[in-house]
Amino acid sequence: MIQRQEYLNKLLSFKDKQLIKIVTGVRRCGKSTLFELYQAQLLKSGVNKNQIQSINLEDPAYSELLDWKKLYDYINKRLIPNKQNYIFIDEIQNVADFEKAADGLFIKKNVDLYLTGSNSKMQSGEWATLLSGRYIEIHILPLSFKEYHSTAFTGNIEETFSNYLENSSFPYALQLNGDRKQIRDYLGGIYNTIVLKDVVENKKIRDVSRLESVIKFISDNIGNLTSIKKISDTMTSDGIKMLPLTIENYLDAFRESYILYKASRYDVKGKKLLQTLDKYYLVDIGLRYYLLGDKKADRGHILENIVYLELLRRGYKVYIGKVADKEVDFAAEGIDGIEYYQVADTVADTKTLERELTPLNAIKDHNPKIILTRDFDPKTSHNGIKQINIFDWLLQ
Repeated sequence: MIQRQEYLNKLLSFKDKQLIKIVTGVRRCGKSTLFELYQAQLLKSGVNKNQIQSINLEDPAYSELLDWKKLYDYINKRLIPNKQNYIFIDEIQNVADFEKAADGLFIKKNVDLYLTGSNSKMQSGEWATLLSGRYIEIHILPLSFKEYHSTAFTGNIEETFSNYLENSSFPYALQLNGDRKQIRDYLGGIYNTIVLKDVVENKKIRDVSRLESVIKFISDNIGNLTSIKKISDTMTSDGIKMLPLTIENYLDAFRESYILYKASRYDVKGKKLLQTLDKYYLVDIGLRYYLLGDKKADRGHILENIVYLELLRRGYKVYIGKVADKEVDFAAEGIDGIEYYQVADTVADTKTLERELTPLNAIKDHNPKIILTRDFDPKTSHNGIKQINIFDWLLQ
């Protein structure tokens, strides 16, 4: 079991705080495993086993608890008086009016409540509405390269990284020992569950083939600036006519199920978000291989996808930077300000290096500016702009 230490530390930092801890993320990214790791830490710290209740609402054994009152009563009668109780409930969104049970448990002084949610029935906006002011959301992603590397390092960093991309970052894929057919079948199961259960069923979508044509288009265009109109025009030219509103609804549904992420553009000089042209990134590059086979992709854009997700893991809000008519791959906003990133497969060629440096040099503030590349050159600086090997950066 891989120790998801950064996420585990976040949970531990909120232990016994008067807040409901909600862990969100795409299916099979490791939410339940994170709870298991956390419970093991509790036991190690001296908490008794009978102070912990763990319920997975996708387990048929708990099917009777899909009624909020039955769920509340079941937990309440098992609470240990005069001791702190730790309650873990997986897939809480399966319970109608679940917030009533959550509220009832929240107001008890001896209950520390932890929930997970993974699909479009329950998004952060709805958490805020139903549990306003009473919760903290911890969003988790599949394995980072650092986590993958800690278990699956082959002795060669390039080979390990290629395996990370092609064999998927979903934790259980590691158990399949690089068997590409088994991994493909496993990813197919995740994808079909998300599409058929979280998207088609919840959104009542009738034409699955059109839905899939949109996600395949995005998968083929990760890292490219795009618009709803561009997607609509491409679909039409391919003989698939779809209204822009339909496409927008499909993209929203994929984002709500955490299979897709959107990065909006940010005007660096004007310090404001722009309403046109966005970039989309997949939660796992292995899914791209599942959807498109071995269809080639721009290696720089694949790296962009990895860097985007890593910046999210590190707690940044991530935008596409616009500097006049130039573009910076990422403007990452953290608690200490904004950092700017360019991502390239290689800048060994002088013209390529200049192309990557130009938009960063156009930014006149003094925030950190970084170029990430697969080149194994020693760390270097170009007039204050750091050039760092992407593997070193990912393994920090």
